[in-house]
Amino acid sequence: MEVQWLGVEFPRPGPPHRAVGLIFSILLGAWSAQALEMLVGKIPFLQAVNGSTVMLPCSYASCIGIEDLYFNWQFNDNGTMQKVCDSVIASETSVPKVAIYRERVEFVGMNRANNISILLWNITFEDGGEYTCFGRNPKEKGRNHSAIFHLLVVDELKVVDNTLTIMIASAVGGAIAALMGFMLLKNFTLYVLSKLEERNKECLVTSSGIDNTENGLSGSKADSKPTPKKK
Repeated sequence: MEVQWLGVEFPRPGPPHRAVGLIFSILLGAWSAQALEMLVGKIPFLQAVNGSTVMLPCSYASCIGIEDLYFNWQFNDNGTMQKVCDSVIASETSVPKVAIYRERVEFVGMNRANNISILLWNITFEDGGEYTCFGRNPKEKGRNHSAIFHLLVVDELKVVDNTLTIMIASAVGGAIAALMGFMLLKNFTLYVLSKLEERNKECLVTSSGIDNTENGLSGSKADSKPTPKKK
């Protein structure tokens, strides 16, 4: 007996470079998740009055920890980056010794909760602009990370007129309340009508029974006359 082989083609593996690319992407994503982050808050800008004192927030986060983390603050002076302060944090529990390069600047982070914020005293219009919080963790092979915070210095804070917003919110709230009231009234009306309909049905059944009784029909209480006897 001759054995015949059917022409079945097995799936061929993809090109080697595709597998390598996929593995590289996975490793890169995992590495990025552990990378250092510089954070300046959910609202990266501040409007402050001339002559006031403001805090520029910044903190860092790293899943793999830090070792000799270098950080600094820089001010963008018409395209020229001027260093405001810098330091090196040896470990997560150490307090950095910060060097200050501008007047009226104070470091207030003290590395508590990974905080490396600074304070600007008696700000002027010249202090307004773009500030960059920069960090580099040697554990990441020298990768750089930064976050930008904007400071706007004004003569006085403008009072925002919320009249239109309040009117819109009141109108929307009133419409929702009216709709809810209408739905409650509708449901109550339907409930009352259903009860009235049930009562009418009961009345009809009772009335039908009384009529049958008065007409001497089956089930009536009227005395039936005896059948006369034949003589």
